[in-house]
Amino acid sequence: MASSVAVQADDLRGKVKGSVLLPGDARYEEARRVWNAMIDRRPAVIVQCTGAVDVAQAIGFARERGMEISIRGAGHNIAGSAVCENGLMIDLSTMKQVHVDAAKRLAQAEPGLTLAEFDRATQEHGLATPLGINSTTGLSGLTLGGGFGWLTRQYGMTIDNLVSAEMVTAEGNTLRLSGDENPDLFWAIRGGGGNFGVVTRYEYKLHPLGPQIFAGLIVFPFREAKQVLASYREFAGTAPLELNAWVVMRKAPPLPFLPAEVHGKEILALAVFYSGDFAEGEKRIEPLRRAGTILGEHVGRLPYLQWQQAFDPLLTPGARNYWKSHNFTALSDGLIDVMIDHAGKLPSDQCEIIVGLLAGVFNSVAPTATAYAHRDAKFVANVHGRWAEPAHDVECIRWSRGFFQAAAPYASAGAYVNFMTADETGRVAAAYGVNYDRLRQIKKRYDPENIFHLNQNIKP
Repeated sequence: MASSVAVQADDLRGKVKGSVLLPGDARYEEARRVWNAMIDRRPAVIVQCTGAVDVAQAIGFARERGMEISIRGAGHNIAGSAVCENGLMIDLSTMKQVHVDAAKRLAQAEPGLTLAEFDRATQEHGLATPLGINSTTGLSGLTLGGGFGWLTRQYGMTIDNLVSAEMVTAEGNTLRLSGDENPDLFWAIRGGGGNFGVVTRYEYKLHPLGPQIFAGLIVFPFREAKQVLASYREFAGTAPLELNAWVVMRKAPPLPFLPAEVHGKEILALAVFYSGDFAEGEKRIEPLRRAGTILGEHVGRLPYLQWQQAFDPLLTPGARNYWKSHNFTALSDGLIDVMIDHAGKLPSDQCEIIVGLLAGVFNSVAPTATAYAHRDAKFVANVHGRWAEPAHDVECIRWSRGFFQAAAPYASAGAYVNFMTADETGRVAAAYGVNYDRLRQIKKRYDPENIFHLNQNIKP
């Protein structure tokens, strides 16, 4: 296969504006590398596309030869579905154009952008849309899976702010998707992942924000985790929508505002975010400050762009990663006990348990309004199994799965596809919930041969 592809690649090079990379080419190794170091696959050919025409040519080339197709945005997906073995990778990572219409509060964006790149463009105008909390995440993958972060309580998920899109189908046709044009596909891509085609442009609704916001960390000793989490639970039930707070339980990195004797020890941190008046933000987070003994605090005014990158040092590329997550409608006492128990047995300095607060506008959207169905969730808990050496694979994966299993009795239905690993195919139907049958019908119509199956796959 590889040799025949190499011979035929010259024909493909003549049809696309972008680069066609084969094993041995100078940029091949970099192009096939993704964020999760556990993923080590070698495509037979990588097409670095410049637009929809290139994407259509790449799809046609692969289909004519019976080659498997994978789609790469920024390559941040935990499951590593961006990379196929001995197939064709459609690489969108060089497609980074973004245009902001500040007057209309809209942004047109290509799929190769990271969150940092998109945020930089919108913040020039004091605007933003709800995205994730790690700026190296790819805009495209985040959007197709749903997307949530600091602004979700106030403005909903990323998909709730998607206005339109451009997509290349399995047949190589380029379609515009919106509430009025191809509305079935527009519905499906808002949470249905990469099952239906290759999205080559997104259009987002923007909201006034920043450029300065009020945010930071409040760090407590791990021994006080139960009382802090109980206070956090009470706080979450009354906090205004412009205020968000997430829980992080891990071993303390060497943050300058923490005493040296705390570094490397288990801690509980509350990451707080407030988009309103700074003085009001100080008052609003006071109940959290009283939740326990503060080991260190770094909270105040800072640029939104800086806050969006605050957690990047903990999620750099090149580590081995295995994640598990659940949605929750409440933080019960039993769940709190499970979280504390597992956070007290961290197998690596990089492992952590994160609880994100979603409650707000997120819950006001009907379960069937978008492909993402689980609008009853108030919290999401994600266990980040993360480590450096292959020798620790078994231990760290076992720990991640252990938390997932122990927390399951307290979880609500469903899952978030962006946090699902490659071995969770059994959860796909649950991930799409009440929308699964409709998604299967749309898949059958637009991709009956399941050409786009390297994802949390919806089988036609």
